[in-house]
Amino acid sequence: MESPVSSGRYGHLTETGSFKVIEKERNHYSSIYGKIVDAYGRTVVADADVDMHVPRGCKFVPAPMPYFMRFHGSDGMHAGYLPGYPASHGCVRMPDQLAVAFYQAVDVGTPVTVFGRTPRGNESFRFGPQPQRGPWPWFRQQIGPQYEPRPQIYESRPVYP
Repeated sequence: MESPVSSGRYGHLTETGSFKVIEKERNHYSSIYGKIVDAYGRTVVADADVDMHVPRGCKFVPAPMPYFMRFHGSDGMHAGYLPGYPASHGCVRMPDQLAVAFYQAVDVGTPVTVFGRTPRGNESFRFGPQPQRGPWPWFRQQIGPQYEPRPQIYESRPVYP
């Protein structure tokens, strides 16, 4: 079986090596990472740690990690969002349907091999490498010679006081 994944970002790299599935939990929640929400359920801090200050009237909500298969320390494979670059805190995220298939196919003791490395960009961000984003959509300009600005010639008149 194989799956596209999102692995650990810089500062939280996924450990490489040979491991075994040591625990399976259908409805696992992170004990460290999640978000902080206000009394109405609106996200105040999207990438929160359990030890962060929680403002009055808010609460820490642990990150759901469905179909969790732990293989090393706190790292495991689970269903999650795949942004197209390493973005996790060390876990291996998979698309929902493939996480379900893996969860049903493996047992505790199944070998797991983690290999490869996170590509490093020229810049370092607080939350690891991030994709290069263009300007906001309403500022986007077309690219190409036909869209280059053309010099404008204004009629000049003498200015009299």
